[in-house]
Amino acid sequence: MIPFFKIDPEIEQHSELVLEKCRDVFSEIDKVAEYNQLKVQKAFIDNGISESHFVSSTGYGYGDRGRDTLDKVWAQVFCAEDALVRHNFVSGTHTLSTALFGVLRPGDNMLCVTGTPYDTIHGVIGITGQGMGSLWDFGINYSEVSLKDGKPDIDGIYDAVNSDTTMVYIQRSRGYSLRPSLTVDDIEEIVETAKKKNPDVIVMVDNCYGEFVEKREPIEVGADLIAGSMIKNAGGGIARTGGYIAGRADLIEKCAYRLTTPGLGKEVGASLGTNRELYMGLFYAPHTVCEALKSAVYISSLFSSFGYDTTPKYNEKRGDIVQCLGLENEESLVAFCQGIQSGSPIDSYLTPEPWDMPGYDSKVVMAAGAFTLGSSIELSADAPIREPYYAWIQGGLNFPSAKICALLAAQHMKDIGKLKGV
Repeated sequence: MIPFFKIDPEIEQHSELVLEKCRDVFSEIDKVAEYNQLKVQKAFIDNGISESHFVSSTGYGYGDRGRDTLDKVWAQVFCAEDALVRHNFVSGTHTLSTALFGVLRPGDNMLCVTGTPYDTIHGVIGITGQGMGSLWDFGINYSEVSLKDGKPDIDGIYDAVNSDTTMVYIQRSRGYSLRPSLTVDDIEEIVETAKKKNPDVIVMVDNCYGEFVEKREPIEVGADLIAGSMIKNAGGGIARTGGYIAGRADLIEKCAYRLTTPGLGKEVGASLGTNRELYMGLFYAPHTVCEALKSAVYISSLFSSFGYDTTPKYNEKRGDIVQCLGLENEESLVAFCQGIQSGSPIDSYLTPEPWDMPGYDSKVVMAAGAFTLGSSIELSADAPIREPYYAWIQGGLNFPSAKICALLAAQHMKDIGKLKGV
């Protein structure tokens, strides 16, 4: 019997069978986590991290050795020449935007090779043709290669890249789509294809949700630039805000000039006491990602046992921490999210309801009880209220807490007569 929570014995029985089924997958996840933990630990040791690196700076932040050394640690971990890690990146989208505006110039050509990117980046690019300071407004051209059967169209990418292509842009995670996330092997194939046509092309990867899922990172297979958010995988559930960019040193310098100002770049920017949590977040990240992956695998297997469609399947190779769950109708979808919310450590008393969320063409229901507002490494579930009624689930600071949330979601669905298979 599960202590503290009332779960139907039949649901518990499904859970026990699922845990046994997932044992080998969990073991492989643990191996990757150990490898990445040692990689991070070695970078801390090589760079001589000490208490002095946690000291706060104010004002211009000149000579902030904690900030500057953090960049070196990140560069080593991600096998990059340099990195730009800052608490004042306000989101993943802001971080990606800084990288794009830092590297691209009027007249340049950006080619997205993973279909249309995630919704929040549309305004940055200017996909709709609207100005308002977008790349389009600055005369940067955009085009894309559609996915083929949900996967990158390698032949299409080869045909689209030419001598005028300045940047090939890759979105690693699935976003609000059902296409598979990209593994590092997938990214390697894209990089080789693009650089075969144009050796000088800049390959940039939106690495959000993908950090530490595998032993290799995109820089190791030829990507020139990666970027992500610190309130997703990279911050380990400890960083309260921030983002990172890593890659070629010349490109990082351009990004730093965009973040602050030309001529000053990385030399300025007070850390304001955030260094400790950014270091600690990175240190915890491999373990936290491990817990999030186990949570995703468990949810996939559990709800598959009830008869629901899941993508990826519990034993498929993963490129990110996101799990999709097909719940078939609005009532089941909303009940699932409400069950997740009821087990959250924060705001468990709230009941998520669909609402007209700005920027979306249908109502959205969101479950998120997080210590850090908007954190996607903490367990959350959200979904647009439209066919085919899939929920997108990500995160889990530790597996036991995510597991009980999943069981409570199943229980809530059963209570209203919407859970299949029991």
